[in-house]
Amino acid sequence: MSSNKINIVVAGATGYVGLDLVKILSSHPKVNIRYLCAQKKIGKRIQFFDKRIKKKLPKVSNIKKVEWNDIDVLFTSLPTGESQILVKKLNHLKNLKIIDLAADFRLNNKKEFKKFYQKKHKTPELLKKALYSIPEFVRKDIKKYKIISCPGCYPTSIQIPLIPLLKGNLLKKKDVIIDSKSGFSGAGKNLTKKFTHKNIYSAIHAYGIFKHRHTSEIDQELNKVSRSKISYVFTPNLIPTFRGMLSSIYVKLNNKITAQMIHKKLKKIHSKNYFVKILPLNKELGTENVINTNYCEISICQLKEKNRILILSSIDNLIKGAAGQAVQNMNIIYDFKESLGLK
Repeated sequence: MSSNKINIVVAGATGYVGLDLVKILSSHPKVNIRYLCAQKKIGKRIQFFDKRIKKKLPKVSNIKKVEWNDIDVLFTSLPTGESQILVKKLNHLKNLKIIDLAADFRLNNKKEFKKFYQKKHKTPELLKKALYSIPEFVRKDIKKYKIISCPGCYPTSIQIPLIPLLKGNLLKKKDVIIDSKSGFSGAGKNLTKKFTHKNIYSAIHAYGIFKHRHTSEIDQELNKVSRSKISYVFTPNLIPTFRGMLSSIYVKLNNKITAQMIHKKLKKIHSKNYFVKILPLNKELGTENVINTNYCEISICQLKEKNRILILSSIDNLIKGAAGQAVQNMNIIYDFKESLGLK
């Protein structure tokens, strides 16, 4: 660490998430960006990809050019499978922290990784060195780990409201319905290769209905805090807006539990979480307030059935669901104010 600033490398700096990450880090007062790495357009300035970034930064370079001796943090925003290879090469660097925004270290079980990603995990021995990190839930443990694995955007929006309620045994574990809608940036820059139907930029499209990759994370994390297995249905949807995510979670309440009690519980649990806002009971909710921020807004709504409620959870999929959450994790690790660079 030099001049009280931490030295940063961003690998995968030119993707949607990478660019938001660079934008945030470029205005962070405790960060010195040393290298911006990508596989294409080597030698270009980052403004070639994103004119929102005003600060003069190092030109895009190949990861092989990095001199690692004085680097404190490596952010990896790479295609799934590539972080594993890079981290294995750098594992010997004792002071280097790796904050991974891909799926490489999200799952504890290498068999589950292969099942959902159709790839053999190349560094299963490093999984125990990785922490699955929604920052609101891991502050006490995060410094113990070398590899910080940032959750996917869908699981982030779902777990922030659900985990405290499951821990408190307030919800029934069956008939949970989760309907999530994401801006098309969530599919990355190769959107049209993944989704070949016409009108993709002006249509709503449900996908991954039988087995979405993020269900592996949702299963793993919800079952950690629940006394019994959760039975749920999850449907992700792409919507014709660039960014933003809204998850509608329909749950049944345990006996003698009311919507008011759920609302009070979440307000208490998240009262010290700067980036989580619990709205008044039965408040309508969209993504309008969270776009381009690191906030998660949550609304608890009573439904027609007395024992069933709707939990609405909104985030910016590229920030709270990715880049912002990664910087929030970094802030906690280095004892910076958690909101530093993210307001």
